[in-house]
Amino acid sequence: MAELIFVYLHPVFKTGVLLVAIGIASCGAAQMPATLPGRGLAQHDFLYAGESHNRRIFIVRDGKIVWSYDDPGGRGEISDAVMLSNGNILFAHQYGVTEITREKKVVWNYDAPDHHEVHTALPIGNERVLYIQNGEQPIIRVVNIVTGRTEKELPLAAKQPISVHGQFRHARLTPRGTLLVAHMDLNKVVEYDSNGKELWSFPASTPWGVTPLANGNALITDRSGTREVTHESKVLWSFSPADAGGYKIANPQQAWRLPNGNTVVDSWSNEWNPASGDGPGDVQAIEVTPAKEIVWVLREWTPPSNLGPATTLQFLDEPSAPEDVHFGPIH
Repeated sequence: MAELIFVYLHPVFKTGVLLVAIGIASCGAAQMPATLPGRGLAQHDFLYAGESHNRRIFIVRDGKIVWSYDDPGGRGEISDAVMLSNGNILFAHQYGVTEITREKKVVWNYDAPDHHEVHTALPIGNERVLYIQNGEQPIIRVVNIVTGRTEKELPLAAKQPISVHGQFRHARLTPRGTLLVAHMDLNKVVEYDSNGKELWSFPASTPWGVTPLANGNALITDRSGTREVTHESKVLWSFSPADAGGYKIANPQQAWRLPNGNTVVDSWSNEWNPASGDGPGDVQAIEVTPAKEIVWVLREWTPPSNLGPATTLQFLDEPSAPEDVHFGPIH
């Protein structure tokens, strides 16, 4: 059966052992092995969120969904989410940023102005949030969520003419206190210091995700797949759709390096365009070894474990404090 692979740039953009985000569009049912490697939901404990109509977030432990959140009446899509060590969930949902408790009580909320969007948000300690606001003049902003005070605001470059939706999806703080930003519209990843000075950049084709590694390198995910890149701009490792065997990858989103050295890439499926052919049956994430052996494929589309589209994951196998970061002197 003939199959066509599409990359959708509207209304949402996607780029993602590594975990990779994947979306598939075909002229019929996706053809892939019936038996999936790995242990399904039991492979890892993880937080999962995707750009679905219902704005859904899940926590999976011991192979079961133990917590979920959904907001079918809300506007926008969940593009970024992280669980803090106190159990709170911080998430960006296109038209704002919200932090909730595990009891789903709102701790803090920010609504973006008209004609602006927010697709990435990062905790700094328990009192500060860093987010990027897309707009006519996109900005990096650090807000103290206790006092409500903006403590840092830095302008970002953007392609002209402005396309607000297509500017930024993900940014990540490094152990050095710098910020890696995926400039989708400018086709590059840039590292900035806390004063907004550009320290390093690497070309990428509509980059969706960037993940700093403990060795100082970065995982960059764009249309071509995922690459591990040094500060000398040397590519040490890569994983492309051609390396995925029978598991088709059309919309890589983000990638994560696990403690065992494997990489996970997640895959986005398009719920916003009914004619795309994406959706139930597509692979949501794939884990590969450094030698690119596939050891886990996530595909959970049927009740009671229908996770929906994949946009971002956070692995919870080991205790962590993602809020234990800094942006220059801001802790």
